[in-house]
Amino acid sequence: MSHSKNEEVETKEMDFKSMSSSRRYVHSARYLHKVGVPPKQNLFQEFKATVRETFLADDPLRPFKDQPRSRKFVLATQAIFPILEWGRSYSWGKFRGDLIAGLTIASLCIPQDIGYAKLAYLDPQYGLYSSFVPPLIYAVMGSSRDIAIGPVAVVSLLLGTMLSDELDPVQNKPEYLRLAFTATFFAGVTQATLGFLRLGFLIEFLSHAAIVGFMGGAAVTIALQQLKGLLGIKNFTKDTDIISVMKSVWSNVEHGWNWQTIVIGVSFLSFLLFAKYIGKRNKKFFWVPAIAPLISVVLSTFFVFITHAEKQGVVIVKHIEKGINPSSVNQIYFTGEYLVKGMRIGVIAGMIALTEAAAIGRTFAAMKDYQIDGNKEMVALGTMNIVGSMTSCYIATGSFSRSAVNFMAGCETAVSNIVMSCVVFLTLEFITPLFKYTPNAILAAIIISAVAGLLDFEAAILIWKIDKFDFLACMGAFLGTVFSSVEIGLLIAVIISFAKILLQVTRPRTAILGKLPGTTVYRNIQQYPEATKVPGILIIRVDSAIYFSNSSYVRERILRWLMDEEEQVKAECQSTIQFLIIEMSPVTDIDTSGIHALEELHGSLQKKNIQLILANPGPVVIEKLHASNFANLIGDDKIFLTVADAVSSCSPKPVQEQGELSSRRDHA
Repeated sequence: MSHSKNEEVETKEMDFKSMSSSRRYVHSARYLHKVGVPPKQNLFQEFKATVRETFLADDPLRPFKDQPRSRKFVLATQAIFPILEWGRSYSWGKFRGDLIAGLTIASLCIPQDIGYAKLAYLDPQYGLYSSFVPPLIYAVMGSSRDIAIGPVAVVSLLLGTMLSDELDPVQNKPEYLRLAFTATFFAGVTQATLGFLRLGFLIEFLSHAAIVGFMGGAAVTIALQQLKGLLGIKNFTKDTDIISVMKSVWSNVEHGWNWQTIVIGVSFLSFLLFAKYIGKRNKKFFWVPAIAPLISVVLSTFFVFITHAEKQGVVIVKHIEKGINPSSVNQIYFTGEYLVKGMRIGVIAGMIALTEAAAIGRTFAAMKDYQIDGNKEMVALGTMNIVGSMTSCYIATGSFSRSAVNFMAGCETAVSNIVMSCVVFLTLEFITPLFKYTPNAILAAIIISAVAGLLDFEAAILIWKIDKFDFLACMGAFLGTVFSSVEIGLLIAVIISFAKILLQVTRPRTAILGKLPGTTVYRNIQQYPEATKVPGILIIRVDSAIYFSNSSYVRERILRWLMDEEEQVKAECQSTIQFLIIEMSPVTDIDTSGIHALEELHGSLQKKNIQLILANPGPVVIEKLHASNFANLIGDDKIFLTVADAVSSCSPKPVQEQGELSSRRDHA
């Protein structure tokens, strides 16, 4: 009797558990969230949203909202000339910091400008001109507080190489100079246009790895070019590749080298490198490497003057034109055969200058925790180069070495550029005759010490550790620049950068997902080996948008995953695959080719009696799936919010459990 009562109690408990389990299952099934379809936008609204996200992502018109007309005019003026905004809160304390920083970078820029002008095959005064007018324009229009404007080594070398391919800088000096001004004008037009049309994202196509390699290769090329001045060689190759340069150096060993020049050059190069070492070891002595070039110029000039070393074969600067920038408006080519050549050179050099300035501006803005407007920067850089081309300047941009000194010297605003410009003005008006006896060897030593910092070994090692393809881009740009030319190195950098983009777009990653123990989370089984596959179900994640460029690959890769899984299931005598779930969270968009690929995949799976299920498609994707009728093709009930929901709908376990409990109850 008691035994019968116990069985009755167990039966009731089993019935209660069965009912609660069934209720939980029905409850969960009833309240599964469906994937929402966003409200449909009309064509104009969709186009407007796309344009806004592409060109106005930072919402530059927000400050103008709900403002009176007079206030809008003030805001517009401040947007074009940021100095009108921050100038209102300018103080004597800030000026003191800017004054010290400006004087410090002026002591660095004057000898560098003379040397960089020689890299571009221009007379020394043009380097000084380019540190007078452009910094003034940038100080009024630029948004970076720390960037120091002037000629830089890489752009000077690139400009000199491309210009000399068109005209001989010695035999056709007037035409060469005009072509340089034309290239500068169109470099400015390119930069300003990119900023005005808000196309700054175009410069992002040159990857960081490619820039590191290109800059390093350019540094080696520049240093090799300075062997002419450092060794006192008169007959030197015009080619820039390392093989031609080394042949030229060794062919002049017996009669071409000048030992007095070598002594001057090597001695001051050692001094400059030692000064950089001191500044790097102790940040308090940042001013030591900043003033070392000027000290070197003064001492070497005085030494040559008192010893008349120029009579012993030491090549000197001789003459630097006195006075400020003359007008060059009438020297720019606006017609004729050199117009197109100037445009081509200007566009290339302008893009490189823009890339360098953008990287420098972002770096120091992040260190001081303030924002710079990339498009405003482009307009400012472009305007200063347009004005510069009309005032006898060649392409100027942000200099990393000067900007670093400017930052460490305690600059507060762009007024440090104005201070530097004033010092250059005084130099042009009163001091240039004193550079007559400056030896070319000291300029070569200054340039070599300056470009040494462009060789970033730590960055190259880090690139190798992170991404081998990025390292390939880095080394390709480096070797192309060193063994061929600056243009070839730049071309290789661009090609490899685009190749990486195309590879990532056309061959997106896919992964098989498994369930993490004790959770409803599904993750990549390669990243999480403890994740287990669900019997009878294959879950695949596509880690990219599905476009015409990769749709066929995605379809074929999914079928290949399925084939591999079926072979493994067959070998292990497990249950066959009945459901294929595609996790679509990373799929941000899909086009008609992508939908067509899904339709073909659905047809292939139907022949295998496998049901296609989609999990968590985004708003853009689900809208297109409904518009194309693909959602109706596979059924709305086969599209789920999460992978866990999709798996629970495929798994017959709750029903089986209910059947087992019923049979136990009947048996009891």
